[in-house]
Amino acid sequence: MKRILIIEDEKNLARFIELELNYEGYQTEVCADGRSGLNKAITEQWDVILLDLMLPELNGMEVCRRIRQVKNTPILMITARDNVLDRVSGLDSGADDYLVKPFAIEELLARLRALFRRIENISSEQTEPVQKLTVLTYKDIVLELESHIARKGKEVIALTKREYDLLSMFMSNINIVLTRDVLLNKIWGYESEVETNVIDVYVRYLRNKLDPSGQEQYIETVRGIGYVMR
Repeated sequence: MKRILIIEDEKNLARFIELELNYEGYQTEVCADGRSGLNKAITEQWDVILLDLMLPELNGMEVCRRIRQVKNTPILMITARDNVLDRVSGLDSGADDYLVKPFAIEELLARLRALFRRIENISSEQTEPVQKLTVLTYKDIVLELESHIARKGKEVIALTKREYDLLSMFMSNINIVLTRDVLLNKIWGYESEVETNVIDVYVRYLRNKLDPSGQEQYIETVRGIGYVMR
């Protein structure tokens, strides 16, 4: 059973779409604002996301852009705006298709079938075996190495490349104390002119993102040596 997330603030329309999709055999869930819809889209697996353009808290364009930073879930944008600029903006923000309100439910169903066919055709054309995702875990922190995503619980952590590489080093060496020189050489490279105190700066950045309370419950300081995750 395919799962469809409906992010739509018009209650009657959302309910109508939900009932029709349920009747067609789809499993659905509705979010009435952009922020909760974004959280659902990122933290759960969906076959398609139906995304309204005009939403409270976070508009559809921004929701679409943020989803595209971490996921390739097909997105069908639904909106009352029908001018060319809005359609182009919606597609450029990462939407796979664009449907203008009011629309017949038959057209929505046809667009969904077309999206699923496109996905199935792409999958059938792949001759190489799918690479297994490599995951590192420590307490409630999860790193997906191939997709370059860091999570704390269900929330995605926004990390720079250096911060991500530093966290990956710690999580690949649990219980091993890493000196500043080792970290500098592994992440910045042997030819780097950067001073070792840059490691302290980046550890502080990383700690602030992992644990804003400042309790150092993830990265422990080993005085005079370096840092460790135990």
